[in-house]
Amino acid sequence: MKSNPNIKTEITFEDFKAEVLNDYKLAVTSRECSLLGRREVLTGKAKFGIFGDGKEVPQIAWAKAFKNGDFRSGYYRDQTFMMAIGQLTIEQFFAGLYANTDLKEEPMSAGRQMGGHFATHSLDEKGHWKDLTAQKNSSADISPTAGQMPRLLGLAQASKIYRNVEGIDTTNFSKNGNEVAWGTIGNASTSEGLFFETINAAGVLQVPMVISVWDDEYGISVHAKHQTTKENISEILKGFQRDENGDGYEIFRVNGWNYPELIDVYQRASQISRKDHVPVMIHVKELTQPQGHSTSGSHERYKDKERLAWEAEYDCNVQMRQWMINNNISTEEELVAIEKEIKKAVRNGKKAAWSAFINPILEERKEALTKLDALITSSSNGVFITKLRNDLAAIEEPLRKDILSATRKALRYVVTEDSDAKLELQEWIKNYIEEIQPKYSSHLHSHSDLRATNQEAVSPTYDNNAEEVDGRIILRDNFEAIFNNYPEALVFGEDSGHIGDVNQGLEGLQEKFGALRVSDTGIREATILGQGIGMAMRGLRPIAEIQYLDYILYALQLMSDDLATVHYRTKGRQKAPLIIRTRGHRLEGIWHSGSQMGGVLNLVRGIHVLVPRNMTKAAGFYNTLLESDEPALIVECLNGYRLKEKRPNNIGKFKTPIGVVETIREGEDITLVSYGSTLRLVELAAKELLEVGISAEVIDIQSLSPFDLNKDIVKSLAKTNRVMIIDEDVKGGASAYILDQILNEQNAYQYLDSQPKTLAANPHRPAYGTDGDYFTKPSTEDIFEAVYLVMHEVNPTDYPKLR
Repeated sequence: MKSNPNIKTEITFEDFKAEVLNDYKLAVTSRECSLLGRREVLTGKAKFGIFGDGKEVPQIAWAKAFKNGDFRSGYYRDQTFMMAIGQLTIEQFFAGLYANTDLKEEPMSAGRQMGGHFATHSLDEKGHWKDLTAQKNSSADISPTAGQMPRLLGLAQASKIYRNVEGIDTTNFSKNGNEVAWGTIGNASTSEGLFFETINAAGVLQVPMVISVWDDEYGISVHAKHQTTKENISEILKGFQRDENGDGYEIFRVNGWNYPELIDVYQRASQISRKDHVPVMIHVKELTQPQGHSTSGSHERYKDKERLAWEAEYDCNVQMRQWMINNNISTEEELVAIEKEIKKAVRNGKKAAWSAFINPILEERKEALTKLDALITSSSNGVFITKLRNDLAAIEEPLRKDILSATRKALRYVVTEDSDAKLELQEWIKNYIEEIQPKYSSHLHSHSDLRATNQEAVSPTYDNNAEEVDGRIILRDNFEAIFNNYPEALVFGEDSGHIGDVNQGLEGLQEKFGALRVSDTGIREATILGQGIGMAMRGLRPIAEIQYLDYILYALQLMSDDLATVHYRTKGRQKAPLIIRTRGHRLEGIWHSGSQMGGVLNLVRGIHVLVPRNMTKAAGFYNTLLESDEPALIVECLNGYRLKEKRPNNIGKFKTPIGVVETIREGEDITLVSYGSTLRLVELAAKELLEVGISAEVIDIQSLSPFDLNKDIVKSLAKTNRVMIIDEDVKGGASAYILDQILNEQNAYQYLDSQPKTLAANPHRPAYGTDGDYFTKPSTEDIFEAVYLVMHEVNPTDYPKLR
């Protein structure tokens, strides 16, 4: 069942009645799903429930204005809308509640997100784009409040780019930029900074974005008087209203229980935004939340009797029902019969969804019990295994962890025995884990043929008399080649446009390619990232520039919660191949010389983290990533833009491989591992160490995530038998990550004759000035002395103590 999205200009009364009745059926269906869903949580079949009850009627009105090619970026109350556009069935609603791991049963996330988090499939089974203009689209939801807002900005901006930039192949992505990006947010979440940052940015950019604020006067249990000035978000945003003096927003206010007015408002909002690329805010007021915020609490605890009585009367479904009766669209008797049939349909859908969820697990348990029965017969410890077997068999509604726990524990009782039954159980457990684990772990990165690690390296080539130029020239010329080769590529950030970025890596490119492709933004890192996420989800190839690595903290929440999880949380059915460009390391002062790599690495799994040592390497990474379909963070060396490098003659074509280290100096005594700006100090220290007879091998990591896929570092350790990681991040940060990769992933411990060492920064940020850097982060002398001390411990005679 779905709402008819096409409002006819001329319609018979009978057709009108049929459409209204269909809408009411949809509203009641969604409400019954919410009510029954809550019961399923309370009975224990589902872990947590958060539902869209009370928002049904406005979402049906919204669905009528939503067209093919449009995108939604919403929050976890939009189930009625998803039903209305034909993207959510009763069975799928409950499959999401039960966390069914089968994408065919639970197409939103295959059980990776809690119910109420919705997505459509932008990609086919091979990870390639579908025709997004031929379907209604929902970007994958996230739970962090207002976290959907920055992405919404990018989804809307994509339409502006497609309408106004020539040369882009828009086949699967846009029809003249006519698509609207629709956002939803609860009234309380408009208190978040991400909301205000996005509202401001969309007003500046003038993009086709319509944001609905669902206002039920509460944020969980906290009333609007504690949330919003004047208790009215549209009132305090009146200054954004467009007028004859300047661009801005169109702002509508409408009561969420008024069915005909809602339809009118959403149709007008769609027309204004779609045709003129004007952002619109719809403040949907006087909504209710009949079951409270979630299954973890009751709203009777914080709403008084008067409020509860008002909600009962002004429930949108109740009001729509009464309006239908008052206008002779239906009768009480007809509606009672309809409601009875819907209750039955929802119960049947719930039962079907539960059967689809539990039956495969029951079959898996049956297999496990058969293996355990055979083991019981063959083992002298059969009595103990029998208890495990019977306990598993007694679980009425088993989970996969119950099956695996029982079978793995059974092996403990036969550890000293040999039998065919034991071998069969071991093999069964191995195969079961291989089959089941991907249901929960797959698609952190792309599985397609376009994935970054599939891209073959292309080395830079040089003329015999190659000119030495500032590194930023190589970067600039490579970006020019990118914009010539990829019409869908664009870059944006603070100072990126008119002046060509603060280090001139984009010098002159705005003049050549226009302000839409090489653009300046406001000082607003979170929505810079959001622009990139949304545009990447719609087929563009954005490069979002965060001016300094220190500033990435403003965007880190979105990198972690949204971008890094897009592919994973849709089980490979959405992607956002955004490139994040930043610069950092080895400069002066607390706010421009941070090295937050340890935090970044642990928070952005799902995004490649690349740390080139010079601009040629950086340019090669951009070229590689633009041939791939995955997101990445590139950290350029802040003190490398003016250093001289030979200019390649294949600018725009050479590619730096991802996940591959480079040995830049051969050695015999110890392996020194580092990256970025610090690597230059390591190289200098290695030369000085050679003067005292210590031969150090120097390896440039280049790619922190993924890390050394060819395991070249362990090959070096097999030769040198010693390793030191030198890093300007604090102790326990990236150096700890690198050491873990070497010791535990590459098993390099077996080759070590000396304790593995890390040399990292002091726990504070550098004070201003070069001395601040010297006394905070590893210096050449620090590296020399640390390596010398290792060799002193090996051979104190040849290497007497320095100090």
